Amino acid sequence: MHKLGLALFLTAATGTACAQSNVTIYGRLKTGLESLRSSDSGSTDATVTRLSNYRSVLGFRGTEDLGGGLKAIFQIEGTLALDTGAGGLASRDTRVGLEGTAGTLFIGNWNLPYNTATAGLDPFYPTTAGYMSIMGNGAGATVSNTSDTSSFDRRQQNSVHYWSPEWHGMQLRVARSAAEERPASGAKPSLNSGAVVFENGSWYATAAIERHHEYQGPGTSDTGAKLGAAYRMGDTRLAVIGEQLKYELAAGTLKRRAAYVSVTRQVGRHAFKLGVARAGDGKGSAADGAQMGKVRKGVDTGATHYTAGYDYLLSKRTTMFAFYTHIKNERNAGVDFAINGLGANGGASPGATLQGASLGLRHNF
Repeated sequence: MHKLGLALFLTAATGTACAQSNVTIYGRLKTGLESLRSSDSGSTDATVTRLSNYRSVLGFRGTEDLGGGLKAIFQIEGTLALDTGAGGLASRDTRVGLEGTAGTLFIGNWNLPYNTATAGLDPFYPTTAGYMSIMGNGAGATVSNTSDTSSFDRRQQNSVHYWSPEWHGMQLRVARSAAEERPASGAKPSLNSGAVVFENGSWYATAAIERHHEYQGPGTSDTGAKLGAAYRMGDTRLAVIGEQLKYELAAGTLKRRAAYVSVTRQVGRHAFKLGVARAGDGKGSAADGAQMGKVRKGVDTGATHYTAGYDYLLSKRTTMFAFYTHIKNERNAGVDFAINGLGANGGASPGATLQGASLGLRHNF
């Protein structure tokens, strides 16, 4: 990261100038060469070798001291696609707000508390191998109240956030999306998200809940709830997450429980990682075959996703990495990789097995 002592000078026609202090330029460049295979005959390519971008970013963040312990804060973060050259200036975490002794209040396009509460417990987030294949039911990179209405892993447009001050390692984070969208169904969709996060020494724990109001039509509500915990023993960290998603559909409710376990161990420049996500069968009062995202009602609709990886730290900012990842769908499940998926229509065919390996490089600045 690079500090700009006298950054963003704006010179008016009169010759006057104003400066914004404490501006930081930062970024992450991360990509991998992947070789993937699917048993799904309906996939675009049963076997593919490709270069995949793992959500590389370029951003600017800063503060202005307003006096009395109050600061103005801002951030503009965009995407960089190293494989194609595409990108967007403010398509990732972007905000403006105030920070003081009473906490932090901001508005913008930002990851929701439900998402961020456990994202750090997945050592493969956000790559093709990320736990979003199962946990959260997909990845909503930048979404509104009417886009990707099944996902609970969301960066929400038009959202208002409040983070409380930390108290003995504990913090409350809440967010609400403005009910701006008006679908043809007559619904007035909105979202509430919240998490309590505790971090102290070797321990990390969180409880999070998110509610989607009228995402599936007038009078409906969808709910995600999860618990997560991690404990670090020297250079080894163990993390666990349990989650339940519930959707209200016109034909009844659809529910699914899922769990995730990860282990990471750092040995000098070497890091060893393992993550396993498991989804149970879809249940509820909806008819068999009812589906939201990758959650489907019925027997044998569960799936397992496991990944093993290795990192080698070339420096404090540069890392070489490799991983092997494998999704095993039961005969009525169609889970695909959440980002950089293989399925032709956004999902794998029922019973498909997906597997592959990646060799990549990450540089932070």
